Amino acid sequence: MSNTKMKRKFFKSGNGWALFVPKTILELLKVDPEADQIEIQVENEILKIKKLSEEN
Repeated sequence: MSNTKMKRKFFKSGNGWALFVPKTILELLKVDPEADQIEIQVENEILKIKKLSEEN
């Protein structure tokens, strides 16, 4: 497992806040942002992002 760290800030997007995800992170997650769905989870103040499998 890779241990890639990057500092980022949230930015305003409509009525909410967004986070820019660099291409490098998407590649490490093997996520196609136009086709894949992700699961977002918060555990002990840690944001976890996981690609959902095809059957979900």
